[in-house]
Formats: sequence, structure tokens, C-alpha cells
Amino acid sequence: MLEGKLVTLRSLEQTDLDRSFTWANDAEVTHFLTSLRYPLSRADEERWLDDAPRNGLAGGVRLAIDTKSGEHIGNINLHRAHPEDSKAGLGIMIGDTSYWSKGYGTDAIITLLRFAFHEMNLHRVWLQVLEDNERAIACYRQCGFQEETRLRQEVFRTGRYWDVFTMGILRSEFEALHGAPATAGAEV
Repeated sequence: MLEGKLVTLRSLEQTDLDRSFTWANDAEVTHFLTSLRYPLSRADEERWLDDAPRNGLAGGVRLAIDTKSGEHIGNINLHRAHPEDSKAGLGIMIGDTSYWSKGYGTDAIITLLRFAFHEMNLHRVWLQVLEDNERAIACYRQCGFQEETRLRQEVFRTGRYWDVFTMGILRSEFEALHGAPATAGAEV
């Protein structure tokens, strides 16, 4: 398990299936997600959970986001990993809307980035976000992500085309903002 200040990140379990299925089919939750457009069946969600990578960066990392009291409130992942380039994409969904705008997403991202950079030895993590997702963009900037590209009119939603930003963070940028790992044998 990965411990943050507000959250614990852990492996997704079969017991998380019903919550994840509900969130993946909640229009309020998926409105800003670039990857979830159509309703999912329970079988689709179960297949996604069963196909979760078990080992190594190449398959990615899928984790549940729990509050410190053990309530499952969302999921976070590293995907489209390229071990040879030491990079991966990041995806996050806080499915329980009562936890929106309270710092849980920020803490989950910082916790996963710390693991990605300090344990998985990644050099760069990137993500994509719709231009009108102001809450997420503010969160990503607080974590240290910077806008790298703008894909003009990339996604069609709610009757119009939206731009998509690709944002990225390098290990050195993360460490400048959130601290480097303690070195072995360092004096405390």
C-alpha cells in the first residue's frame, strides 16, 4: 500500500467492482474523462478489473484510492507505459463526488507520483485533460504538471468540440516541488 496524507492507494479488488461500475456509468463523474464516453456493462468493468496488470511497468499500475478510514472513493492508474523511455500516462477518477474539491485527488496524485519517480524510476509522467475541467487543471498544476500541448477540438462532447491539454511532469520538477527521496544511510 502507498500512504499519502489523506489517502491510501492499494490494489484493486473484486470487492471494488460494484463501486467502480457505478462510477463508470455516472454522467457527472465521467463528464470530464476523455476515456469513458459510452455506458459500460458490469461484464466490461469486471473484464477491466480482471485484466489489471499484475507485474511491471509495461502493463501499467491500477490502484484503488481509499480514505484513511478505508472508504473506497476512486481509482488511479499509470497506463501506456514505455519502460525504455521511463514514462507513463496517469489517469484518475474520484468516483464519490462527496470527496471532490477536498484535496483527496491531489494527495492521491502526489502519492502515486512519489512512487512512480522514486520506486519505479520513471522520468516523466503525463496526462490529458479537457480544457473546461478547471478543477482538475488546478489540481494538476498544484501537483507540478505543466501544459505541454494543446490538441485543438480533439473531443466531441455535449454538442461541441473541446480542446484537450497534455500536461506533464518530470522527476526533477516533482522533487523541486515535493522533495527528493531520503538517501540510504543519510543522517536524520
